[in-house]
Amino acid sequence: MKLQRRHWMGGAVALAAAGTGAWWSNRRHVPQPVPTEAEAAFWEVSFEGPNGEAVRVADHRGQPLLVNFWATWCPPCVEELPLLNQFQRSHGPKGWRLLALAVDQPSAVRSFLQKLPIEFPVGMAGLDGTSLSRSLGNGNGGLPFTVVFGRDGRILERKIGKVSEADLADWAKRV
Repeated sequence: MKLQRRHWMGGAVALAAAGTGAWWSNRRHVPQPVPTEAEAAFWEVSFEGPNGEAVRVADHRGQPLLVNFWATWCPPCVEELPLLNQFQRSHGPKGWRLLALAVDQPSAVRSFLQKLPIEFPVGMAGLDGTSLSRSLGNGNGGLPFTVVFGRDGRILERKIGKVSEADLADWAKRV
């Protein structure tokens, strides 16, 4: 009887720990609220592009904008880039804008883009990109992180983690 109780208690503790872990894991990937002033400040930001050009967020205002925070060392980030390129090809003519913000070393980004070109603007956000993504609701600063803005400049969608074709299709339909 004592042995059965110990196994039952051990199982209960394991289930509770697994449930707490799943809850915590899911909670870490839920975007946090964004203060209105952070949303407005985002439109004032500019970056240097891979070739030294200016990449201004404000240049995309008035159109649906998908902003993707990524890094060359992040496997899910690299995996979703071809999908984002395809989205740009199919939805760019419909008014959509995409902007990749590299939370990485500029030299690593330049080298990466030689191998896998991105068909939309890239801003070198560097480590400041982590703070910027946090201000937009990415509480833990994880990558990839994607934010969709409407034509009015307000945040409509956010996703922590790799985007899917279904995400993109849903966002394109609703925006």
